[in-house]
Amino acid sequence: MCGIIGYLGDRPVKSVLLEGLRRLEYRGYDSAGVVFFAREGLFLHRVKGKVLDLDESLARLEVPGRAPGLGHTRWATHGEPSETNAHPHQDCTGEVAVVHNGIIENYHSLKKELSSRGHRFASETDTEVLAHLIEEALRETGDLSEAVRRALLRVRGAYALGVIWVRNPEKIVCARNQSPLVLGLGEGEVFLASDVPALLPWTRRVIFLEDGDLAELSREEVRLFGLDGKPLHRPVQEITWDASQAEKGGFPHFMLKEIYEQPEAIRDTLLGRMDPESGRVDLSDAGLERDFFDGVNRIFIVACGTSYHAGLVGKYLLERWAGIPVEVDLASEFRYRAPLVRSDALTVVISQSGETADTLAGLRLARELGSRVLGIVNVLGSTIARESHRVVYTHAGPEIGVASTKAFTSQLTVLLLLTLYLGELTGRMEESRRRSLARELAALPALLTRIIENTHPRLRSLSEKYFRRENFLYLGRNILFPVALEGALKLKEISYIHAEGYAAGEMKHGPIALIEETVPTVALAPREAGVIYEKMLSNIQEVRSRRGPVLAFGTQGDRDLATLSTELVELPPVSWELSPLVYTVPLQLFAYEMAVRRGCDVDQPRNLAKSVTVE
Repeated sequence: MCGIIGYLGDRPVKSVLLEGLRRLEYRGYDSAGVVFFAREGLFLHRVKGKVLDLDESLARLEVPGRAPGLGHTRWATHGEPSETNAHPHQDCTGEVAVVHNGIIENYHSLKKELSSRGHRFASETDTEVLAHLIEEALRETGDLSEAVRRALLRVRGAYALGVIWVRNPEKIVCARNQSPLVLGLGEGEVFLASDVPALLPWTRRVIFLEDGDLAELSREEVRLFGLDGKPLHRPVQEITWDASQAEKGGFPHFMLKEIYEQPEAIRDTLLGRMDPESGRVDLSDAGLERDFFDGVNRIFIVACGTSYHAGLVGKYLLERWAGIPVEVDLASEFRYRAPLVRSDALTVVISQSGETADTLAGLRLARELGSRVLGIVNVLGSTIARESHRVVYTHAGPEIGVASTKAFTSQLTVLLLLTLYLGELTGRMEESRRRSLARELAALPALLTRIIENTHPRLRSLSEKYFRRENFLYLGRNILFPVALEGALKLKEISYIHAEGYAAGEMKHGPIALIEETVPTVALAPREAGVIYEKMLSNIQEVRSRRGPVLAFGTQGDRDLATLSTELVELPPVSWELSPLVYTVPLQLFAYEMAVRRGCDVDQPRNLAKSVTVE
């Protein structure tokens, strides 16, 4: 989410910044801004809207500018989309300008502390605290690089950061932690950007910064160092991608890029909301306090498509750990029945875009019936976000591929956070269990990275074997039943193969009639599922006895499952609560590879739209 461009050199700075921002538009954004040196210091200009609006506005102003300069496109997280909240941001003196991607977790306490010392804040953003921290450090050091380093020692969270200072017009300082940043090297000039496409018009020689890196950029050299002040070295690399590939980060499709981005998206969703040591969840950024849940005796979850499947997972989690009855409705059905919603109900509406027409209608119906409404959405300022009483943003970043991937796993992450929160509130989840799950959830992004790397070659190989099949059956039990539904949906959406997801216990009630040699069954069978695992083995045996091939997804080292199934994709053992996340990602990769083998348009499958805003 968001885009950064920075430049120091002899080219027209406005042209470089605007072209760089145009090449980052695919990332998604709601406002844009630039800052550069003008006659009397820094000139800063921002707009709510598109880069085209920024360009036209700057053209009317006719302000001559020179490098260094910074540009930014913002995907709102803290504060609504507006000119005031758009980047860049400045300090009290107007001499420091900052652009930032990511989330500063402890910005509330820092802002309070800075305000007590007389700092004036002009926006609702978390980013602005960085400008004021750097301002204070500059008073002590007089050196921009050292001031940025000291400021970053105060913050917790994710950042890709670019900073300029009016008193040092030959330097840009930047830093990275959990948010991408790349440097571009030219002859007597240097660039920085959040992604490679912004650099390609001018250079293909780049340095990819790593977490904890700081860089001091000048025309002559790039100096790298860590938060401890010690020098670092990173290799210079030559980019061989074309412009189209570069937008996708070198991936052939946005969908595959977004599958690989899921560990980062989940990390962003968790940032600032959970303490892995205590297991405590803080959803104050959503305005969620204990009294919001007072008197809630029933929960309705309302959603469509993939978000509906996330809601089904939420039902298993919340009923088990909150002890509150949960109903999950397709939004298109909820609005046309007579739901028994009362003032003691909480209605949770889930939508990636926040504009889904049926879900929005369900929200409005729930409000009319007196229910409290909690929205789970990705897009800040969307209609569902505005009309919900409270909203939890997933922070998944822009999702370009029509078939949802990282938006879905981010929704599951929010539902897990809500489960931990209500589990503590109701007293149904013991502290030891809560702490254990929180630690496991914090470690999940790294685990998913390994799963993607380890299973992708295997799933590509399976697609080569099965891509000509025209029918698939997906089976899951308990909390993995919704994952079976989601896996089948992904295969349908992008490969146009007919696929059905079923609760495995229902197989004998109809679907078993479909089993034959040409119909593969995808079975989700983690060994740690206990008695459900044994029943899954029975289901697999029933399929195999009818000569149906079985593609099993199960626990590493499970010899029984390997013996029974035709193919086995091995996954690491995880807690019941986290298994939907671990088993979803390989199913996304399998659907992707099947679609590629069949020559389908992966990112824009026929007849589908990213945001369904009509019935």
